[in-house]
Amino acid sequence: MPDSESNVERIRIFDTTLRDGEQSPGASMNHLEKVEVARALALLGVDVIEAGFPIASPGDFEAVRAIATEITGASVCGLARCNARDIDRAWEALQYAQKPRIHVFLATSAIHREHKLKMTTAQVVEKAVASVRQARSLCEDVEFSPEDAARTEVDFLCEVVEAAIEAGATTVNIPDTVGYATPFQYANVIRTLRERVPNIGRAVISTHCHDDLGMAVANSLAAVEAGARQIECTINGIGERAGNAALEEIVMALKTRYDYYGLETNIKTERLYPVSKMISTITGLTVQRNKAIVGRNAFAHESGIHQDGMLKERSTYEIMRPEDVGVPKTDLVLGKHSGRHALKDRVSELGYHLNETQLETVFHDFKALADKKKEIFDDDLVVLIEKHIQDVTPVWSLVSMHTTAGTGLLPTATVCIRRPDGQIVQDAAIGDGPVDAIFKAVERVTGIAANLKEFSIRGVTAGKDAQGEVSLELEVTSDDRTFRGRAASTDIIEASAEAYLNAVNAIATRRERDQPREVIGRPGAGA
Repeated sequence: MPDSESNVERIRIFDTTLRDGEQSPGASMNHLEKVEVARALALLGVDVIEAGFPIASPGDFEAVRAIATEITGASVCGLARCNARDIDRAWEALQYAQKPRIHVFLATSAIHREHKLKMTTAQVVEKAVASVRQARSLCEDVEFSPEDAARTEVDFLCEVVEAAIEAGATTVNIPDTVGYATPFQYANVIRTLRERVPNIGRAVISTHCHDDLGMAVANSLAAVEAGARQIECTINGIGERAGNAALEEIVMALKTRYDYYGLETNIKTERLYPVSKMISTITGLTVQRNKAIVGRNAFAHESGIHQDGMLKERSTYEIMRPEDVGVPKTDLVLGKHSGRHALKDRVSELGYHLNETQLETVFHDFKALADKKKEIFDDDLVVLIEKHIQDVTPVWSLVSMHTTAGTGLLPTATVCIRRPDGQIVQDAAIGDGPVDAIFKAVERVTGIAANLKEFSIRGVTAGKDAQGEVSLELEVTSDDRTFRGRAASTDIIEASAEAYLNAVNAIATRRERDQPREVIGRPGAGA
């Protein structure tokens, strides 16, 4: 199917999110949601939208009719079993579409013929031919699917496909209905049809693969290599049981590996991620984090080696640009596997300029925090940075702390603090609660008394493992000054101790600056 302008061969993308995708348990959509999804699919650039199964319910019928009436550009398709009532009902819903398509199907595998249809091969062929002819009398674009084709005897499959094309089918779809096929086997079925069905050139060969063995996308691409030129798929791979071939994976495989396939689609790939989000929201089917193309981790890197490579040259660890699928940017996730290079880059993005010593100190604290929580957010990083660029000399530093509190217990705190001379001092105190006890213990060790004027706690980021940031203000009554302290930790009591100690250090630093100093060699001294 060469493009008339560029002579590039194109693959038709047949989206069945609204039909097979909606059959996912719990994924039903209402009328308005279906129309909205159809609009999004049309803007995405799919060639065919399978809007539903009109005879399934009045709601399905109305949705297909509404989509057929509104959508332009893409073909609008309705599914029908091989019986007259289904086909008439499908055409009733599709008749006002700009590009209508009737899709008829009939099972052909031995297991379906014997246990479901109770029909012979001759009866199956006869019914398929009659149904395709009826559909073709109503609509010029008719697709025929021999259901469970991947498990159908090859000789019989060739026979029924030839008969359907002779009856007027313009597309013949070869479904792997239960996800049983493997890539080599499935591709061989397509090759066999091309070689042994004499009229195969009068129809487009299509694929419809399910993911029961996790090979839906691989099977679809193998079929394309063998000559199929339409792929039936769904957004996010939703569908019956384990789902269908994922549209976004198919499209980006063809685009990214154009050097291998030499095939294009009409899909506007930068809309893939927004449409994926829409489908996830409407159906309630969450996209797994490590899902290819549209998963949260698809363009995220935490490994220090990978992050370093990405910062030097993106293509070292990314084969696609996130912008090409509608993801805003690559996410260098800061976690315990991240290295200095990624941290330095994120610090710069946040607008801070740290010298090597400051950066090394922040990196040390960053690694310690990363061991406590899974992911470090920008707000977490800002807290760490601010801690090391404050104009306060760390006179006193917290070595360790322990608190005891609970119903019927007397709140007690023990602190271990390193003094300015390097000596470690330990003391304990009781209070109205563990935080009050911590403050009183710090006061006993440092000898700096102050009144607590303000005390507030906020979550730095979301999540149960988020850091809690404590901000407080101490007032020294002797000189009527206030001093602020701030600290963050996944342990809010520890953050309180650090914040209080930071304010105490500010007081000590100010007192040291205010001390009169002997000036030696000042001009005019002793004159």
